[in-house]
Amino acid sequence: MSDLDSYQTPLSSRYASKEMSKLFSSGTRFGTWRQLWLTLAIAEKELGLPIPEKAIEEMKANLVLDAAQMEEAAIEEKKRRHDVMAHVHVFGVHCPTAAPIIHLGATSCYVTDNADLIFLRDACDIILPKLALVIQRFAKFAEQYKDLATLGWTHFQPAQLTTVGKRCTLWIQELLWDLRNIQRARDDIGFRGVKGTTGTQASFLALFDGDHDKVEALDELVTKLSGFKSAYPVTGQTYSRKVDIDVLQPLASFGATAHKIATDIRLLANLKEIEEPFEKDQIGSSAMAYKRNPMRCERVCSLARHLMVVQQNTLMTASVQWFERTLDDSANRRVVIPEAFLCADILLTTLQNVSEGLVVYPAIIARRIRQELPFMATENVIMAIVKAGGDRQEAHEQIRVLSHQAGRVVKEEGGENDLIARIRATPYFAPIHAELDSLLDPSTFVGRAPQQVDRFLRDFVAPALEPYKESLAKATKVELTV
Repeated sequence: MSDLDSYQTPLSSRYASKEMSKLFSSGTRFGTWRQLWLTLAIAEKELGLPIPEKAIEEMKANLVLDAAQMEEAAIEEKKRRHDVMAHVHVFGVHCPTAAPIIHLGATSCYVTDNADLIFLRDACDIILPKLALVIQRFAKFAEQYKDLATLGWTHFQPAQLTTVGKRCTLWIQELLWDLRNIQRARDDIGFRGVKGTTGTQASFLALFDGDHDKVEALDELVTKLSGFKSAYPVTGQTYSRKVDIDVLQPLASFGATAHKIATDIRLLANLKEIEEPFEKDQIGSSAMAYKRNPMRCERVCSLARHLMVVQQNTLMTASVQWFERTLDDSANRRVVIPEAFLCADILLTTLQNVSEGLVVYPAIIARRIRQELPFMATENVIMAIVKAGGDRQEAHEQIRVLSHQAGRVVKEEGGENDLIARIRATPYFAPIHAELDSLLDPSTFVGRAPQQVDRFLRDFVAPALEPYKESLAKATKVELTV
């Protein structure tokens, strides 16, 4: 059956990067199983088991499966209803000298669980530099627009001014926490190692004639050869499924961050203040030709919701693992773990694309400030007239009346906010007419926003990105395929 006649997940066929799709491919999975069988044989031979060198060489020469071997394994699995034993058989067919010792002492979870831990670790290693790059891109945007005053919003109602760059630092701070949390989860991943059918290592103890030291040495050697610093000290047949919770939880948390950022940009696009990239030939709507829909940020929100939800499976799976193990985790995890990382990968690629092409419209931002700032500046006007010899209570009443008049023009007539014109036309405020422009300078209403951006980028962002400086230096702009 061709791809056109069977379902393909859009996560890999439509959106995800080649490197993340490859990591969770069948070829990588079964090739990793073969590497684990080779590693076990090497370690067992080093510790004294009579494994021929030719067996090792055959295994080394057959680590990569071709299409024919994949088909052989599929036929074998249909017959045996056991994927691991199907691949043991096929590996043995192509490594005849090694066939008698492949999987020696091991249980299925030696390859399945250890491979999953490798994939969790390697997937984090793909995610982390991409997340650092998104942070760097947004940091450049924050630096560029740290002084550009913009209307703040609380409850999506006009509030005191901030700056475009300062608002961006709110996004970056959450991304920094995600970077920290994913790195912590990655560094905490251990190896299952060689633990046997119920975690007691009984089969390996039998292989080494009751030599406990050699069994421990085998566990340590296999762990080291597989690139891990340590193995979990105790397991059942599987590693605890709480490990999956610990790894996918920060991915889900990143999903929340991505959703918040994309939602903010979507709202700003509606206000016509900031837009995501929009290409020359891009079509926003099949019916309304003028539309500039924020499809990138809408995609981020869509997939972020899936990422936040898919993590719930890890909680439910961990909670129902009976005693040393039960198989009702298997099919669920085959879906959940790859989808979580594919989603996170797609979100990062899309956010990078958005962050590299954000379009800011200062004139629109300034117009919206002009519409709201007069009301915000009234207290400054009152203080100025008092300093010029006026009465605070009388000034307050004058401003109250003028503000209500201006408010009616805006709300009932659809006009512009003319409060300042009314103040200029009122003789009572004549002593401060010359000061009105300075009293309405937006830069005097943003507090320490520019300075906060500088300090945040210097003291928090730069140190967090330092471990990724080599990958950041090589990074190029990303283009979306769809």
